[in-house]
Amino acid sequence: MRRLASRWMMVVLTGTALTVVASCDDTAAPAANGAAPGLSFERNAADFDVASGFTPLPSSAVCSVGGGLEQILLPSGFVETLVASEPSFPDNIDMNTVNETGAEPGRFLYRTHEIAPNAGVSVTDLETGETHIVARRNDWERFDGIVWTPWGTILAAEEVSPAGVRDPDFPDATAGLVYEINPQTGGVRARPAVGSKSHEGMRFDAQGNLYGISERAPGFIYKFVADRRGDLSSGQLYALRLVQDLGDRTGPAEWVALDRAQVQINADAAAEAVGATGYSRPEDVETGTSTGRDAHGNFLYVAVTGEDRVLAIDLSAGTNGQAFVSDYVRDGVNAPADFDLPDNLALDKEGNLFITEDPGGGAPSKTKGDDIWVTQPDPANPRQGLPVQRFASITDCQAEPTGIYFSKSGRTLFVDIQHRGGDGRDGAFGIQKISTVDFTPTAR
Repeated sequence: MRRLASRWMMVVLTGTALTVVASCDDTAAPAANGAAPGLSFERNAADFDVASGFTPLPSSAVCSVGGGLEQILLPSGFVETLVASEPSFPDNIDMNTVNETGAEPGRFLYRTHEIAPNAGVSVTDLETGETHIVARRNDWERFDGIVWTPWGTILAAEEVSPAGVRDPDFPDATAGLVYEINPQTGGVRARPAVGSKSHEGMRFDAQGNLYGISERAPGFIYKFVADRRGDLSSGQLYALRLVQDLGDRTGPAEWVALDRAQVQINADAAAEAVGATGYSRPEDVETGTSTGRDAHGNFLYVAVTGEDRVLAIDLSAGTNGQAFVSDYVRDGVNAPADFDLPDNLALDKEGNLFITEDPGGGAPSKTKGDDIWVTQPDPANPRQGLPVQRFASITDCQAEPTGIYFSKSGRTLFVDIQHRGGDGRDGAFGIQKISTVDFTPTAR
């Protein structure tokens, strides 16, 4: 395990003033009052409740290149906290998870690094602020998705197709692989049975099935069922296929079993062979079995970046493994025209779905920041959310929000800011609600 210097800083934004509350590194002395940094700030946060009402941001941030610690335009009553930043971890931070089970659940924030080669996973202790590398290898490429398993390990996955560097133990795999990492020891095992493809978001359901996607066209949606619960070394990979198209690839669907040997070489080819249904750049998936709650029961949400839509897949529809695909959020239906390229998803404890954008482009072509939206569940229609509201906007033209994920308590929305301008340092932030004042957006 390689150890890097780390630093921690908490910032509170009041109006346009940015205040550094505390900071530390590996050698810093304890706080004067004896309180640990990190999670201590969350204990004073209010419940992260948008359902009780907040004033959505009327427009995206007018962005600029670089800047200081201030990164995120938020409604009044919400603040951002810098949890960790470069150089305490490598470049291109992406998705997040915490230790959802086991001892001291929620204390450790893990993140992937979308570097090629030499990708890896780093962790920040939210009590002490210490950051270090958990695992990293020269043959790993563009780690993106990350998820905590129900049995207490981490899955991290490569977002590549074709692979630029083959795994020495599985050289026949033509694309990215999923790796299972022991968070205590850094021990690693490849899990090719989950499929060789361009992975991104991953999530388990209550039965222990693992869902994911392939970002590479034509963009399939997958489910993996292990032969033995808690053992991903063997199992059946399925791809989603519509039974009846009710319009633009929505309607009743089924999970089609794929050839077990072929998926370890090229899962997309296996899915194409059975006529699986494709979407343009599916990226993240979300279920209500982790740190959020699915207000509708047993749904899988999928961000389809290339089509400005978020799918809701009712996993309980029909029998014999059938499902039903609908548009939960869609540009021109319940989202405005500037709802661009939805990328990452996170459910809160009230069932509200948060969605980040990934328009890319960078300065000087961009004049507005990427946004974070939220849709509340529609009690009358579980297959479509209420009209989206703009919750946050990034103030750096070159930066992209990614990896949104709620803490175990539900009081912090973690988000990573990557590709920053200015000093170029990526940052991991926490967003919290601090009061019940009038939620009027703060002008900056």
